[in-house]
Amino acid sequence: MSDFATEGDRAGSLVFDWNEVNRKGRILPKNASFFDETLRDGLQNPSVVDPGIDEKLKILHLMEDLGIHAADVGLPGSSKRAFEDVLRICKEVVDCKMKIKIACAGRTVVGDITPMIEVSQRSGIPVEVYAFIGSSPIRQYAESWDVNLIAKRSAEAIDVAVKEGLPVAYVTEDTTRSRPEVLTTLFRTAIDHGATRLCLSDTVGHATPDGVRNLIQFTRNVVAGTGAEIGIDWHGHNDRGLALENAIWAFEYGADRVHATGLGIGERVGNAQMELLLLNLKLLGQLEGQDLTKLLEYCETIARAVQWDIPISYPLVGRDAFRTATGVHAAAIIKSMAKGDTWLADRIYSGVPAGMIGRTQEICIGFMSGASNVNYWLAQRDIPSDETLVTEILKAAKLLDHIMTEEEVMAVVKRVRGDA
Repeated sequence: MSDFATEGDRAGSLVFDWNEVNRKGRILPKNASFFDETLRDGLQNPSVVDPGIDEKLKILHLMEDLGIHAADVGLPGSSKRAFEDVLRICKEVVDCKMKIKIACAGRTVVGDITPMIEVSQRSGIPVEVYAFIGSSPIRQYAESWDVNLIAKRSAEAIDVAVKEGLPVAYVTEDTTRSRPEVLTTLFRTAIDHGATRLCLSDTVGHATPDGVRNLIQFTRNVVAGTGAEIGIDWHGHNDRGLALENAIWAFEYGADRVHATGLGIGERVGNAQMELLLLNLKLLGQLEGQDLTKLLEYCETIARAVQWDIPISYPLVGRDAFRTATGVHAAAIIKSMAKGDTWLADRIYSGVPAGMIGRTQEICIGFMSGASNVNYWLAQRDIPSDETLVTEILKAAKLLDHIMTEEEVMAVVKRVRGDA
């Protein structure tokens, strides 16, 4: 590290970054914000459980620690328990003087808006109302709606919230499959009645990056025509596997607030993954000064709370995210460590520095391992190494079809060394 003035100098010297070639400019707008849907859309996944309030509060505090700007914490009009949990979360924000802003979701019906008003009045904070209604022709056909009815219901619901002084984000469900003339009518109606944000929803994961660009540019043009200062949200699902990519493009194309959930949980196959959104923007140099060391805790806390199994190959938090048993890879990491260079060891075979989220590179022993793997493994456990022991462990590893467990390696150690 002494050969380089700063970490940036070192990265620039040791890594040629094709991601920065012909970069058009900054991805994030200056007023960009992250909107966490874990406690609303995330809990609509059919395989999760609804956590108890203590677990929800832990997740809320981790959102705060990560610098997430706002969170949708539920549908208070859906049940007594939902109302009580939302109210308790709002009071936690007040009691702990938290910076995170609170939002709630509901249909564009008065019965869904009034519980949000009550929560806001009882907690003393301005709950942002996310009022949603379907706008696509396929939804209109299924519901026997027309655009005039949708606009009327939207205006009535927005009026109720605005009259009580609450900010409103107007959510057109299935925006990415809606006709431009319908969206123009609905957006102008919402703005005329006091909505301060428009939420573009890829409700069924239909959009590609081209669709994201076209829809956001269209929306910006409609907003410009009104002369109003209106924020634009992007809410994307992962049915095509494009939710994360679309979320990043949404920022670059002009959305100032992007939605995501912890581990990407949500309806069907889920949403954009909040931890991967934050990670990628951090690695792209867009989140200077934002501490992500609690991302691992954020993900693991959510997984426990909703009883979700994190896939072993999942980026960042999966068991294998920073684990290798391949001899060539392990040797490079070990050589870096031998130089006393943890920065190098954390990047030589990893595009994501494990230390950024409080993890470390892990070297295992398996059928593709070499002596370096074994020597490192033994050294980490203060077990003296010699040629005979290393040879016997490698011989055992080559006979297996999996990475050796701790018990399997120690069995060889005991056989060679005895109880000592």
